[in-house]
Amino acid sequence: MIKVPQVLTIAGSDSGGGAGIQADLKTFQERDVFGMSVITAITAQNTMGVQSVHPVPVEMVKAQWESIFSDFTVSAMKTGMLVNGDYMTVIADAYRDYRTVPLVIDPVMIAKGGHSLMEKEAITVMRDVLAPLATVITPNIPEAEALTDVEIVSKDDMLKAAYILREKGSRNVVIKGGHALDEEHADDLVVLEDGRQIWLNAPRVNTKETHGTGCTFAACIAAELGKGNTVEGAVRTAKAFILAAIRNELHIGHGHGPTNHWAYRKDHS
Repeated sequence: MIKVPQVLTIAGSDSGGGAGIQADLKTFQERDVFGMSVITAITAQNTMGVQSVHPVPVEMVKAQWESIFSDFTVSAMKTGMLVNGDYMTVIADAYRDYRTVPLVIDPVMIAKGGHSLMEKEAITVMRDVLAPLATVITPNIPEAEALTDVEIVSKDDMLKAAYILREKGSRNVVIKGGHALDEEHADDLVVLEDGRQIWLNAPRVNTKETHGTGCTFAACIAAELGKGNTVEGAVRTAKAFILAAIRNELHIGHGHGPTNHWAYRKDHS
């Protein structure tokens, strides 16, 4: 019998379907892994922003986790929106019993519309408690700045921040370049556990259809790790996956529209 990789997302629900749990499960399906979820919050959200956030009670988050691990064989997992430090601590404590399972952390802090998705005091918990457990951590530039107190205005600054995250315990660091000042390129920095530095170069796509890019990118990495691929291979696939998703616009909604989760498959069929 062929074992089907089973990958878990721990994140918030996006009622608009472009980010969060919904984006993760769409990505898992596209990458041929079976997706499961632990929902941390319910959001009233669309392409124009987040109107309301309702956290799921912490005990219910624990119950979802226990239900998953009592039955499924989780081959990788990722985190997204975790609301506050209490949720991060719960997930960190629970994960310590499953340290052999790859963990991808997308340190979600701010939605595309500017709505804060992480309480300020939670940044300290993310930095000191959860992030050190990451197999891969995938901050964008503002998130990397918040986690390292490094102002990032150059590629050298990206390297400095990445090594701070490595020193704090994250085994592999990807700092995404979508918020860089370069108007022509969106280059991601990858610093691997073995010390290698890789720049993943891509032209900047002039579009506002970018809702859920961070969720989708991290979910693709988790899916590839769940299939047994290397971190480098997983990140390279995720870069190609999200670039295709951004380029092939759907034009849904009136704000920052969602990415196209089936574009990579279509391009490679």
